[in-house]
Amino acid sequence: MTHIGKKPEAATLDYLGLQHVGTAYWNLHPAELTEETLTLGQGVLTNTGALAIDTGEFTGRSPKDKFIVADDITKDTIWWGGQFNLPFDPEKFDRLHARINAYLTGRDVYVRDVFACADPRYRMGVRVIAEFPWSNMFAYNMFIRPTDEEMENFAPDWNVICAPGFMAIPDVDGTRQHNFAILNFTKKIAIIGGTGYTGEIKKGIFTVLNYVLPQDKNVLSMHCSANVGAGGDTAVFFGLSGTGKTTLSSDPNRKLIGDDEHGWTDNTVFNFEGGCYAKTIDLSRDKEPQIYDAIRFGAILENIGFMDDGVTPDYANCEKTENTRVSYPLTHIDNTMDPSVGGIPKNIFFLTCDAFGVLPPISKLSVGQAMYQFISGYTAKVAGTEAGVTEPTTTFSACFGAPFLPLHPTKYADMLGAKLASSGAKVWLINTGWSGGAYGTGERMKLKFTRAMITAALEGKLDGVEYDTHEIFGLAFPKSCPDVPAELLNPRNTWKDKAAYDAKANELAEKFVNNFDKFKEFASAEILAASPKVMSKA
Repeated sequence: MTHIGKKPEAATLDYLGLQHVGTAYWNLHPAELTEETLTLGQGVLTNTGALAIDTGEFTGRSPKDKFIVADDITKDTIWWGGQFNLPFDPEKFDRLHARINAYLTGRDVYVRDVFACADPRYRMGVRVIAEFPWSNMFAYNMFIRPTDEEMENFAPDWNVICAPGFMAIPDVDGTRQHNFAILNFTKKIAIIGGTGYTGEIKKGIFTVLNYVLPQDKNVLSMHCSANVGAGGDTAVFFGLSGTGKTTLSSDPNRKLIGDDEHGWTDNTVFNFEGGCYAKTIDLSRDKEPQIYDAIRFGAILENIGFMDDGVTPDYANCEKTENTRVSYPLTHIDNTMDPSVGGIPKNIFFLTCDAFGVLPPISKLSVGQAMYQFISGYTAKVAGTEAGVTEPTTTFSACFGAPFLPLHPTKYADMLGAKLASSGAKVWLINTGWSGGAYGTGERMKLKFTRAMITAALEGKLDGVEYDTHEIFGLAFPKSCPDVPAELLNPRNTWKDKAAYDAKANELAEKFVNNFDKFKEFASAEILAASPKVMSKA
């Protein structure tokens, strides 16, 4: 095996059974990885300097093909009752791992050593072995990059083997289809095959941290973005992909901690990552200047279309997917926290993309309501975020991140409740979805109004205003907000047909109640009291 690049002292891939790969390229610079990608004909250099690649068949995550090895460590701790944590046989894992190694025999691989967790007390070493140079570059962008000194004696806690060209045989390998992402907590190895979607790498490690930190470190792991104001106040934004986490936390007046994955300790909120992974559909400098300007050399654009010249990104083009993305290091944004650590939150925002057009654009939640909404995790899956989703689809995702939660949702909810009690943080529900009607009839809430509402909450300008209470959902929403038309604040007022609104609100309330039924036995009276009140039908 030939080694090229900066390799830690005495580092080897033999322990993973990868001693027979071709050339192992260790920790190449992004410029070298860009050149490798272009040489292999796997990408295009855009007129911004960013590298554009196609992830192939899969342009989003495939949660039905994500597995966890069921063994002595996991069999009694993983939340197997949900739809996302699918058990995988240990012996089948070993055989599949060996088949991947055989596939990589004689092939060049790209090795990347990185860290997860910006708080040094919880730092985890991750080694990514990738078949493609751009997968390696994605890991460089998205995780925390070691210093030269840290690199010398780097020792991984977890290993990720990513081989998009390897296709599983379901009848032989025990997978559902040819693509897979499998975590083995005993061997601390993740194997990914049959899919080039880079998000599988970061979400695999996120799932690992969601297992380790709450159990072993008493740290609440969160699917959220976070930023810090000039006065040192931390704000946290929970939400599934497409609800606005990255966009709304990228605020020129506040320093970004991170855009997707964080931990909440007794005295800090810290980023798990060292980069951002933003959606680019309909991106413009006017709407999202920080993200737009971050797309330069070192950034990776995924599955975008081009203008006629073949090098200018066309962000309105969704021919391949609506889940067009860009990854870039946090250093591509000027006003970031370094290190990516803030204090405990003063304000918490739950972001939901309400395709029913029912929920107020901003509501202030009691602790009971906050717990109810957190456990419910209502939103609409936005087109393209997952394989097979072509238009907004109503979903409930516990803790705003069920696909990545290996423990029972009540574990995270109990921790959040304790954090709210000790911190006194204010909690707000933000609807970034539809107003004036449901999807297909109404209009998506304008970003400038959502930003204005969040700014008002952060600056305390909603503390002294009058509030109304939603008849069905019991949510308190302000009657006025700076820079927002008052008629938008009451969702019922935005519908021409009030009876249609009432019927749709009742329909959504029923969905909430039915979804929460499986959590009722774990919920307190305060949480149960926050359930929407379904009106009897005449």
